[in-house]
Amino acid sequence: MAGRDVGPRKIDIIKSCDTLRHMKAISIRELHAATGKWVRRATVLGELHVTERGRVIAKIVPARAAPKQPFFARPRFTRAFLAHRRSLRGGTDSTQIISEDRDRSVA
Repeated sequence: MAGRDVGPRKIDIIKSCDTLRHMKAISIRELHAATGKWVRRATVLGELHVTERGRVIAKIVPARAAPKQPFFARPRFTRAFLAHRRSLRGGTDSTQIISEDRDRSVA
C-alpha cells in the first residue's frame, strides 16, 4: 500500500465548531499574558470569549456609554396607579426610620 494516497488521515481532519466560528475567542493563557491588550481590543472587536480547554468560561464585553437621560427621569405610570394616585398619602420618610433605628441602643 505504499505510494497509494487514500485521502486525509483522521488525524489531519480538523473539526470546526459552528458556535465558535463567528465569535472572537482567546484562551485563558492569552488573556493572562496580555490582559490590558485584550481588554482594549474588546472595545474595537466587540465581545470577546475567553476559553479554557476549548470551553467558553467568560466574556469580555465593552462598556456602553451612559444614557443621556436616566431611566427614572420620565416615569410611565399605569392607568390603575393614576386612578388611585389622589388617594395615596405620604408616609414616614424611610431615612428617618433608618436613622431612628441606628440611634436605638442594642440590648
